[in-house]
Amino acid sequence: MTVTTLDPQTALVIIDLQNGIVAYPTAHPTGEVVAHARALAEAFRRRGLPVVLVNVTGGAPGRAEQSRSMGELPAGWADLVPELERQPQDHAVTKRTWGAFTNTDLDAYLKKLGVTQVVLAGVATSIGVESTARFAHELGYNVTLAVDAMTDMNAEAHDNSVTRIFPRLGETGSTREIIGLLDASHA
Repeated sequence: MTVTTLDPQTALVIIDLQNGIVAYPTAHPTGEVVAHARALAEAFRRRGLPVVLVNVTGGAPGRAEQSRSMGELPAGWADLVPELERQPQDHAVTKRTWGAFTNTDLDAYLKKLGVTQVVLAGVATSIGVESTARFAHELGYNVTLAVDAMTDMNAEAHDNSVTRIFPRLGETGSTREIIGLLDASHA
């Protein structure tokens, strides 16, 4: 379903657009993903709506067949990309798991502001974005996914999330469509 509406109290949550992650080879150019995320952030800020910038600094404990130890991260690896132009009013969340809600203050922060909907963007579509979307949906938030403001290291995984998973968790749309709804509903 194409995005149809944005609640009056909608927050933008940008997942893992940080130096170390955007340097990975991805299915879609990260420059375009970052540019779309930046446009969304600017639009939300102009309307006084919350912008949450999430980074990751480690991995969840436990064994997995394909787990990859992050080990010692190089300096600056977890720093948000400068193109996002973090503002003082932006809320920062550092996570150590795939999803931005687990063991962070994100849910409490959003509830304190009366947020009922989240727009998600970032990398990786099938990991950080999907995990955050699943948890947001389970917590009762309306979920919108900006599909041109996300990518994955694996094109098939990205496509699976966008075509099979996301329509079951919320609505999908382009950056242009989401900003258009912001313009119409938050003029």
